[in-house]
Amino acid sequence: MGTGSSINLDSDTTSHTGDDDAGGQLYVSLKMEDYTPKGDLFPHVFGSVPLVGSWDPSKALPMERESTSMWQLSFVVSPNHETLDFKFLLKSKDNTQPCIVEEGPARQFMGGALQGITRLAQFKLNADVVLEYRVCIKADRVSPFDLAASWRAYQENLEPSTVRGIPDVSINSSHDGGENGLSASLDLDLEQYVIPAPPTSVVYAANLTENPRSLKYAGSDNGAEHTNPPPTIKEPEVVDPGKEAVGPDPAKMHHSTGMVESKSVGTFSPVQKQYNDKGLFVDRGVGSYRLAKSASVTSLPDSESKNSMPAAAGAVAAAAVADQMLGPKEDMHLAIVLVGLPARGKTFTAAKLTRYLRWLGHDTKHFNVGKYRRLKHGASLSADFFRVDNPEGMEARNEVAALAMDDMIAWMQEGGQVGIFDATNSTSNRRNMLMKMAEGKCKIIFLETICNDPKIIERNIRLKVQQSPDYAEETDFEAGYQDFKMRLDNYEKVYEPVNEGSYIKMIDMASGKGGQIQVNNISGYLPGRIVFFLVNTHLTPRPIFLTRHGESRDNVRGRIGGDTVISEKGELYAKKLANFIEKRLKNERAASVWTSTLQRTILTANQIVGFPKVQWRALDEINAGVCDGMTYEEIKKNMPEEYESRKKDKLRYRYPRGESYLDVIQRLEPVIIELERQRAPVVVVSHQAVLRALYAYFADRPLKEIPHIEMPLHTIIEIQMGVTGVQEKRYKLMD
Repeated sequence: MGTGSSINLDSDTTSHTGDDDAGGQLYVSLKMEDYTPKGDLFPHVFGSVPLVGSWDPSKALPMERESTSMWQLSFVVSPNHETLDFKFLLKSKDNTQPCIVEEGPARQFMGGALQGITRLAQFKLNADVVLEYRVCIKADRVSPFDLAASWRAYQENLEPSTVRGIPDVSINSSHDGGENGLSASLDLDLEQYVIPAPPTSVVYAANLTENPRSLKYAGSDNGAEHTNPPPTIKEPEVVDPGKEAVGPDPAKMHHSTGMVESKSVGTFSPVQKQYNDKGLFVDRGVGSYRLAKSASVTSLPDSESKNSMPAAAGAVAAAAVADQMLGPKEDMHLAIVLVGLPARGKTFTAAKLTRYLRWLGHDTKHFNVGKYRRLKHGASLSADFFRVDNPEGMEARNEVAALAMDDMIAWMQEGGQVGIFDATNSTSNRRNMLMKMAEGKCKIIFLETICNDPKIIERNIRLKVQQSPDYAEETDFEAGYQDFKMRLDNYEKVYEPVNEGSYIKMIDMASGKGGQIQVNNISGYLPGRIVFFLVNTHLTPRPIFLTRHGESRDNVRGRIGGDTVISEKGELYAKKLANFIEKRLKNERAASVWTSTLQRTILTANQIVGFPKVQWRALDEINAGVCDGMTYEEIKKNMPEEYESRKKDKLRYRYPRGESYLDVIQRLEPVIIELERQRAPVVVVSHQAVLRALYAYFADRPLKEIPHIEMPLHTIIEIQMGVTGVQEKRYKLMD
């Protein structure tokens, strides 16, 4: 219930972790263990003010059965109350039998502490029979909000249940039978349940990379310079309901242009940039008034600093600080330089890594040299442009590579953290050029993708010809195919594997059937996370299904958090979901179902049969702290400052004693890694805030949008992961 004084009869000492002036009330819990009813006799408590106000046994308060052999009575007293005297007694509920009062003097409870020597409760039935029971007395200091939540629970008639095999919470409700005429079955044609999703189309990944800062478009009539326009977030477009709806269009999404979405709102003052150890600071979150901030720390609740530390929580923050404070200056910026022959999945890997790092809160940009080449020299270049014996072509390609590298370094000097440099970089001369440009400015790690599977290479070549802007004007697929094969031959003649500097080699990882990763001279927190991510990623196509639990009792009441069971409507959705999964995954016996540890998700997935179920604590709903169980109106009325802080910045706002969205993202990283590692379909039954964060990863949505992503009840989001990227489809099974 809270923190404060705690008294337990297991020991002879009393501990105090709070003080009498801390405010709040004392929540006192009296328990009796191993008591089994003796006829009509049940344990009661009676005593003085403020417990009962009378030593009349007929007015004693009954203890309630908490479990098979545990009985409990809880009450609230003021922390500065006078002496509370009480005793246990056994009596019948209807007062028809004589009561039996425990032996010994009255127990005294004063100022949150039990007075005197601890003892068992002894009841003398007759001259020969004396019963002894172990009793436990505990007091916790609680806030008025905790107290209100406990009182609501009492009034709403909570009773124990065993959904997870441990005492849980269920609510008494009368069932009239049937489902009010609603059918839990689904038609065989699942397509009729498809609803419009955020608009998208399959987009060539290189088109989503950074635009050159000051390159003229080839063929431009006026020669005007084209730079990146100001970022905007477009309203969703109207989609024809008759068409299949797939995921969001990454080309139309807003991406940060240099401002890091930090996991704290702390930053460094100019003095702190001298690496003194007095300014290290990780904020607890907006609205967390309990943190006294140092005068040397600048808090930025409304904006991010370009020089802010890559902030997070716990070990992540400590590792990031150690990397930047103790490492060389260039380690503050990281360049991942792709290496590999064409059609080896470099751009796909770069896009996936960019999405992962952005989601974690690292300011990351993807620079594709091919995009620079097309903008400067045009898209319709034949294979001759890439010949080894074409000095003009070699010079032109080195020029655009240098332009892209200059842009990436300039962006890093403005505050960017991780740059992904996407090109073949197939010779040691090219890589040496890049290392010289980066010297003293950023740390370079080469990421080489090697694929020896002819089938995968052939598939990638065909996708390249179909999707690449290089062949957009080529109407003859076969001609484009042959031209690309010639280009590939030109690269193979001069290709030199990476053997210099720090590098990661991904060898035959795309097939999803093993492969290996080689690393050389890799150290530090972020490079280590990148290696871990790459070890677990692959290109095997498979669907991931995201859905919220069925409507819960607290959903009906408008209360946040909690651990109530699902409502009658939620039970209907659980049946429909089970039917949907059975039909959609009837040929996928390797699929699995993931839920949180809260009973509303467990109950929703309970009727799905034939698949293993895994409970993740990381999938639990955002912890609302002291606001758990309250409505937003109650928070607004009783905690106006917290309400306004949350309204101001939902991403960073942390509930008192609870979590923020950034905290949720941090604990979801193992879930993301495991979803990337899975090669079979996964059904995730979780909660609104958690699913917002998961969906944002797959859809590459900016962090600031996560708290506002629509995640309706009784709707399934199917995410298809494969070589062409991520696509989305939505099914609404019921209102």
